[in-house]
Amino acid sequence: MGVGESRVWIDPNPSDETRERIESVSSREDVRRLIHDGVIGKKPASTPSRGRKRIKLLKKRKGRRRGPGRRKGPWVDEKELWIAKIRAQRKYLRMLRDKKLIDRATYRKLYMLAKGGTFRSIAHIRMYLEERKLIKKRI
Repeated sequence: MGVGESRVWIDPNPSDETRERIESVSSREDVRRLIHDGVIGKKPASTPSRGRKRIKLLKKRKGRRRGPGRRKGPWVDEKELWIAKIRAQRKYLRMLRDKKLIDRATYRKLYMLAKGGTFRSIAHIRMYLEERKLIKKRI
């Protein structure tokens, strides 16, 4: 059968006739006949229990086990980095517009450029404005 002793199954409730056959086994051929008749068989291989996995899944559904220490990949999430950068740039553009340093049309144009990822930083926006003389006074 090609399995260890622990996986060999012998019918626990054999009939009287079968019990006598089991007790009188003396050769490999007798054992083969019992296997063929279904008196002896092999148990299925045991698989790892999913109990621990189920508990872990329940915790994950509750929002546990998802902290920064569990994450693989880049140190800073690219999307979070983008969000932080674009928020700072938009805040800067709003400040320029509110202080009347740029007009509404320029604000709109710069806003769309920022959205498109043209500017690396606020300093880059400042440099862009000065090169094109779009700013009304020195910042």
